[in-house]
Amino acid sequence: MPAQTTPIVSRVCDDGTLIEALYDVHKSSTSLAICTPDGRVSIAPDFALPNGECLVAYSAANNLLSTGCVLLPSAVGDFEDKGDLVRDIQAFLHRHVDLSPVFKEISAHYVLLSWVHDAFNELGYLRFRGDYGTGKTRALLAVGSLCYKPFFASGASTVSPIFHVLDAIGGTLVLDEADLRFSDATADLTKILNNGTVKGLPVLRTMSNRHRELNPHAFRVFGPKLIGMRESFADKALESRFLTEETGVRPLRSDIPIHLPESLSVEATALRNRLLAWRFYARHRVGPDPARLVPGLEPRRNQTALALLSLVDDEVVRQRIATALVGEEARVLNERASSFEATMLRVLLHAFERAPKAPVSVSDATRLFNEAQDPDEPPRSCKWVGSVLRTKLRLRTERVRGVYVIPRSERRMVETLAVRYGIVQPNAVADQAAPGFARAARAYA
Repeated sequence: MPAQTTPIVSRVCDDGTLIEALYDVHKSSTSLAICTPDGRVSIAPDFALPNGECLVAYSAANNLLSTGCVLLPSAVGDFEDKGDLVRDIQAFLHRHVDLSPVFKEISAHYVLLSWVHDAFNELGYLRFRGDYGTGKTRALLAVGSLCYKPFFASGASTVSPIFHVLDAIGGTLVLDEADLRFSDATADLTKILNNGTVKGLPVLRTMSNRHRELNPHAFRVFGPKLIGMRESFADKALESRFLTEETGVRPLRSDIPIHLPESLSVEATALRNRLLAWRFYARHRVGPDPARLVPGLEPRRNQTALALLSLVDDEVVRQRIATALVGEEARVLNERASSFEATMLRVLLHAFERAPKAPVSVSDATRLFNEAQDPDEPPRSCKWVGSVLRTKLRLRTERVRGVYVIPRSERRMVETLAVRYGIVQPNAVADQAAPGFARAARAYA
């Protein structure tokens, strides 16, 4: 019986053998680069597995490769020193795109991370956010051209091929105009972004087989992603998954070329070849290092950043990135602290302190909320306040003698939320004395 032939772009075999497809655009040919567990590298047209399956590279005529929609290495380059590779990536980025110093370091290490991302279980995303004409697309092209199996798409793309390409090829999704408005694809793109940070969380989509039988498919969407957008996502949980560079906040460097030079493609290919050698060297050597967690950073942001920080060997660079992460978290907390929800939490903390053994009526919460608001804001109704309590803060209300109240049992939840919204410091919750907690709440109001 002839062996089953399977076209691939990459494969990690059960014994640890790494297989990566190569594409030579000048010869219009593909082949396989194979690295055995003992580090021996060879190039071959195919690779036979013990089960009889024969792996071959995608055809050079495949539209994804021939159009440059997906970029691959053309050969296995040389890798000698990780520090030299990072510096060369930073130099490449400096020549072609204007990034802040710390984000240039973040981007260079994110490129490294993309090539070994499957050694980690959680990832964050890289984002460039700003108005049109501020360099978002340039940044995506420059950074994306170095990443592992980059797949270039836009928010205007049909979502179905994005699901299929990510499932079949994996690699790095480079997505421009991710916040494109008035698009039916927005919800599906959000599913990809929400599920793509954690390994083992596929997106299920309804499909049928040739017999028209229902046969849902689990699309694998885990992997690094580069995002360009003008605004922010409404989903705060999704927002916390990004490491963000704000574009257009400073004058463009005069030495940045207006048009991308032809040399970019040649330089990027050479670096991808070296990065393939880095993957072969490092894939089974790297993993999450809990010692790199940033003290005081909220768990979600630490989870998002740990894979990146685990690859940053220079302690000074790591500290600069950690400082940027803390600053971003402080900005988010400031935004939360000025929200309707934060004002409501301050009101509830005050009400629970005033009567620690009694529930808080929704009508009292409404009155206190309206008193705490800016005088120019319209007064809010009990119905609106009740909706915020239940849907935004997830607090339980109950009806007692015909009056809706927030029961005393919800006080601990209010205190926990007060920390999340930056109203009080975490150590205030550790102090079990309720009056002290409330005084801290007013101090941070």
